[in-house]
Amino acid sequence: QVHLVESGGGLVQARDSLRLSCAASGLTFGIYTMGWFRQAVGKEREFVAAIGWTGASTAYVDSVKGRFTISRDDAKNTVYLQMNSLKPEDTAVYYCAADRTSRYTPSKRASDYVYWGQGTQVTVSS
Repeated sequence: QVHLVESGGGLVQARDSLRLSCAASGLTFGIYTMGWFRQAVGKEREFVAAIGWTGASTAYVDSVKGRFTISRDDAKNTVYLQMNSLKPEDTAVYYCAADRTSRYTPSKRASDYVYWGQGTQVTVSS
């Protein structure tokens, strides 16, 4: 059984940093593209970042480019999202997801991800 467990969320002030972690089990982690999505209250789920199975390719939503960095540690079956210069508009529940399909570039579509975590809340106060 596949499990993705996010951690690292919390309440921070604007311009602070947080690092989210997603620990995976029950799957061959090294062959999956891993992604982060977020959903704010009253809004649809939004792609944030993704990293290919080799770690060589990444993708970001424009609003986080230059502030967020996605990385993976296959030895620990873990994917990370380093979030710097946080803004109140980054407030959301952040979800980790896994995509088994091999792609030239990581997918930004939620429908391509087959496994999902339960999410971790990130709240940024102004």
